[in-house]
Amino acid sequence: MSAGVDTNNNKNKNKTRVKKSAFRIDMAPMCDLGFLLITFFMFTTTFSKPKILQLNMPSKALIDPSNIPTVKNINSLTIILGKDNKIYYHQQELASLNPSNLIETDYSKNGIRTVIYDAKKNADQDKFTVIIKPTNDSNYKNLVDLLDEMQITNSERFSVGKITKQETDVYKQKQNN
Repeated sequence: MSAGVDTNNNKNKNKTRVKKSAFRIDMAPMCDLGFLLITFFMFTTTFSKPKILQLNMPSKALIDPSNIPTVKNINSLTIILGKDNKIYYHQQELASLNPSNLIETDYSKNGIRTVIYDAKKNADQDKFTVIIKPTNDSNYKNLVDLLDEMQITNSERFSVGKITKQETDVYKQKQNN
């Protein structure tokens, strides 16, 4: 005989006991809940924040056309963005601009970056301005790459402007050569 406590009353000897089975938990709803939570957090979480180039533009109300200073050629560098990832630059008056003094370069470290550094060395540091003129042949990536070069070379004074008809004609002549 084994030692134990008899909890069975003699009165209930004729009643049969219900057999208890092992406790079982269905995990299928938990998997569904887990996938719902993962999906929720994937849609609500920002994986990487977009990087934005800060470009400060003056308000049009503050610009007085009679107060715009003239910039000497030695203090300016005009960069023309061409097709097929080509860059052309000059430091000439428009009247003296021709295909021979519109110089071609590229986006490499020894290309446009060196040109900007050299032009800055020969110019008045407070007045040095880079004028960027994209053509219809250039693409948006070229402009962004050149704006990155402005930041790398610490060129704080630059503008993005429209290319003149004369510069367009010289650019097309340079391409045909």
